[in-house]
Amino acid sequence: MAGPDRAMNSMLSRVRAMAETMATSPEPATARSAIIDIGSNSVRLVVYDGPRRIPFILFNEKVMAGLGASLAKTGAIEPEAMERGLRAIGRFAHLCRDMRVTDIRCVATAAVRDATNGAEFITRAKAMGLTVELLSGAQEAIGAAMGVLSGIPDADGIVGDLGGGSLELARVRKGAVEQTISLPLGVLRLPQIRAKGPRALDRCVAKMLEKAGWQAEPDLPFYLVGGSWRSLARFDMQLTHFPLPVVHQYEMSAARAEQLTRIISHVDKGRLKQIPAMTGSRVPTLPDAAALLSVVVRQLKSSRMIVSAYGLREGLLYENLPDDIRAHDPLLVAAEAEGEAQARFRGHGDRIDRWIAPLFPDDDKDARRIRRAACLLADVSWRANPDFRAERGVEIALHSNWVGITAAERAMLGQALHTHFGGDVGTLPNLDRMASPDALHRAALWGLAVRLAQRLSGGVEGPLAISHLERHGDRIDLHLRDEDADLYGEAVERRLRNLAQAMGLKYQLLGGQG
Repeated sequence: MAGPDRAMNSMLSRVRAMAETMATSPEPATARSAIIDIGSNSVRLVVYDGPRRIPFILFNEKVMAGLGASLAKTGAIEPEAMERGLRAIGRFAHLCRDMRVTDIRCVATAAVRDATNGAEFITRAKAMGLTVELLSGAQEAIGAAMGVLSGIPDADGIVGDLGGGSLELARVRKGAVEQTISLPLGVLRLPQIRAKGPRALDRCVAKMLEKAGWQAEPDLPFYLVGGSWRSLARFDMQLTHFPLPVVHQYEMSAARAEQLTRIISHVDKGRLKQIPAMTGSRVPTLPDAAALLSVVVRQLKSSRMIVSAYGLREGLLYENLPDDIRAHDPLLVAAEAEGEAQARFRGHGDRIDRWIAPLFPDDDKDARRIRRAACLLADVSWRANPDFRAERGVEIALHSNWVGITAAERAMLGQALHTHFGGDVGTLPNLDRMASPDALHRAALWGLAVRLAQRLSGGVEGPLAISHLERHGDRIDLHLRDEDADLYGEAVERRLRNLAQAMGLKYQLLGGQG
């Protein structure tokens, strides 16, 4: 082999070796964790990477094993279902080894817990090198509730996690789980209950709640967890033509549950299968899931329903975090990670926020949080075609996998990024269906202010550290030291003028800052 070829091959070998150690986040590959969730309907593997508070999903796969399909009739896992489930977890274990996942937690819930041959499943899994942790009903309820708190930190109400074999309820308040119960009301058990008559499910739920000693607290929100209820929410999003295709923190009135029960009983299954993100295996469970939801929210006297995309798996991760990391804001952690990964120059999103803050003294706590997220994402579109940077900003705001953010707040974030990346300050189509005109106008002003900061600074932190903005009455003052006055070019003045005009203010440059 010729000398240059050997040198090239040696270099490529070093590059490949280096690539194998690289993760998809700033943390090393050894930070990857995985959950294998053995449920009554499905067996799923999720591999996580990135920030511990809000890790990114690196890989996600499920197998509809149906371990709980025969429990109501035979009390056991059918042989075919058991083999399907064991094959799935065998594949998942192999993938985890290849992905260099060092922290694997394999948990089983109601089907394995209740089946007469559940111990056999656990023993055979152990022979494959996997230790299956059998969760009690209380542990399952706490895990689901922790998942909701991870994605909706200020959740205050009742969490309901509907699985194939059971329904878990948990009272959450101020970041803690206060009360839990587990009821044998999974979607695989409901047909047998409902077959006993029109009011059989109502009587069954009432009896179970009374026996468990569960006291209803009227007018609390009900947080929906579980694939069947999320699918039901997606159906409602289609019916209402909701403009945001994100189910997390989607809200419905409590009365909507009963309406959906009637509607879905008359809808062709073919139409249901056409709904985005609706798996065919979920379609048969929707009528029973809707019926149970209607009964539960009525008996709990719930005020409204809020969907959580986070549940047991995320809750298991969240439970194990130190308190100081739990306290981190999930939206801001994710926005910072996304911003840092895509930025031209790193580490100045917080500086931008502090720099523009004097212009917006009336922003409340919630608004300041979304404004900061916009600043952290201030450089995410620079690689995009210049003609589509504004659209790219909106796409990131609306469709990225954020949690801890409502639809209205996503709209504000989208408006801010759209304006920052050169889009019109006018309200974008459909955003006004999610947020008020005043909120969107305020977000557009944030975007113009960030646009000014980025132009003045060239995208780096230094110029922002030696300058500052002030608002005095009807005027914006930009302060620069005399020796730095050359930073105030035509483009900077134009952006300052655009911001001032949009705010209905005058502007001026002030020097002499020491």
